[in-house]
Amino acid sequence: MRKKIALIGAGQIGQILAMLAAQKEMGDITVLDVPDYVGPAKGKALDLMEMAPHGNYDANISGTSDYKDIEGSDVVIITAGKPRQAGMTREDLLNTNIEIIKKVANGVKEYAPDAFCIVLTNPLDAMVYVFHKVTGFPKHQVIGMAGTLDTARYRSFLAMELGVSVADISGTVLGGHGPTMVPLPRLTTIGGVPLTEIADQDLIDRVVDRTRKAGTEIVQLFGKGSAFFSPALSAIVIAESYLKDKKRVLPCAALCEGEYGVNGLFIGVPCLISAQGMEKIFEINLAEDEKAMLQTTLEAVQKTIDECNAQGI
Repeated sequence: MRKKIALIGAGQIGQILAMLAAQKEMGDITVLDVPDYVGPAKGKALDLMEMAPHGNYDANISGTSDYKDIEGSDVVIITAGKPRQAGMTREDLLNTNIEIIKKVANGVKEYAPDAFCIVLTNPLDAMVYVFHKVTGFPKHQVIGMAGTLDTARYRSFLAMELGVSVADISGTVLGGHGPTMVPLPRLTTIGGVPLTEIADQDLIDRVVDRTRKAGTEIVQLFGKGSAFFSPALSAIVIAESYLKDKKRVLPCAALCEGEYGVNGLFIGVPCLISAQGMEKIFEINLAEDEKAMLQTTLEAVQKTIDECNAQGI
């Protein structure tokens, strides 16, 4: 019997998620959006079904606005929400997207209470917190995509600067999904060689700064909307590790309960993603300057969470 994947939100990221999941034959796919947008959701699902003969994949793909149709889903990926526009911060999205995520969370809680849930909606650290609080799901069942995308961007920028393959770059990014995130050059390697032995400090600082501003850079280039290819594949990597029990260690926004000295916040940390969901958080022995940067990102995340709690979350 095929697995079932529910995609909440049929926008740019949602449609790419559907295509990637179909091409990888991860399971049958339900694309859900609000009633006013159910036509495009159904149309995109049908378009992907018509692509299947040339895409050489077998999957049932459907569009809907009824949460009952996600019943029994193994994975739920949430992209629903308003995207960032040029000049808009993630925090500007907070009030609107809180209400959207609350509705999504209640629908998932009712019809897919056992699903592994991956949140992509921005501001991500706050939205995954809201989703978790509303559903009451255990911590292993809910994560935010954040760090997987941030690390991919970090590796991409290093490859571009150094003229090497992205496949040979290993590194991670901790913290919130925004300008206070914490890339870790000290622990980054290029084909096993420490980054600090290959690149000078100016190059490293340039890449770290670009990584922190990567989402904003794309928003400014688009003029309207935000990234969609890279967030979609980042979520698929996480979902695939869960569905296939690949046991990948991926940076995700996970609920910390003592790890890194953090309690009750979702922040980007290295996570073991297996058939158990978010099975384990790995702690890194951070240097003093890295601890200071992590504290800065924690304060930024806490500020946004406090605003959520002020709205009765």
